[in-house]
Amino acid sequence: MWLMVVSVPLLPAIIMVSTRYRVKVAALCHRALAWALRTLRGRVCVRSTHAFVFSKCTHGKVDSVLETFDLYADTHPSFSIGPQIGEALDEVVRRVRPSRVLELGMHCGYSSVRLLRLLPPAGRLITVELDPLIADLGEEIILVAGFKHSQFQVLTSSSAEAIPTLRSFLEPDRGTSEGFNLVLMDHDPSLYLPDLLALEREELLSPSGCSVLLIYRNQRPEDLTEILGHIRAKPDCYCITSELQFMMEIFYQKESTRVDR
Repeated sequence: MWLMVVSVPLLPAIIMVSTRYRVKVAALCHRALAWALRTLRGRVCVRSTHAFVFSKCTHGKVDSVLETFDLYADTHPSFSIGPQIGEALDEVVRRVRPSRVLELGMHCGYSSVRLLRLLPPAGRLITVELDPLIADLGEEIILVAGFKHSQFQVLTSSSAEAIPTLRSFLEPDRGTSEGFNLVLMDHDPSLYLPDLLALEREELLSPSGCSVLLIYRNQRPEDLTEILGHIRAKPDCYCITSELQFMMEIFYQKESTRVDR
């Protein structure tokens, strides 16, 4: 009873606040629901893809693993980048010839396998995946393809948590200041700019040159307005190397070491 008495004078204020913020609250609830549905669909999709590839491919044969991925994607929805993006990725890797690669967003492990098969014997891939289940299944696919733990590292965390720790994985015993030669961003596009800024801040982009690949599956290039604005605002460090229907390559080089490309 006393609660009702106290609440009556506050009723106009409560109504005003609820009216003012209901749109924001509704939008927040909508985003949360959409995220939950994407997560659920993603887990189901990755489980199905993993089960198919694991059972149908020839274990220890990297080409068989990739072919089985592509076979699955021909008739089922899949989060793997697929052969079209995969071939474009291969072209970049062959041109850049990286020895240290960072992958943000592991999905089914498809792109991880494509990257690893083109790295030099001493090359190393670090892949970051937020979802523990997806990270475990992706890691198993990498091992099924025949790669060893000495060639890659899977970090199960958000990219924001992982990036400040990455320096310790870059050959600390050699005392090198070099960072990553290639970064593949295939996670949440809203995190592309914050993560690029974090990589700059932690000095994890190789000062002598680093190619950063931005995958936009359902997004258009114009949806990457924020990160493109940052890149174009720093012409002494960045340039856009190529723009495809599904992938953009940007090149970073520290100003003091920059040469014309």
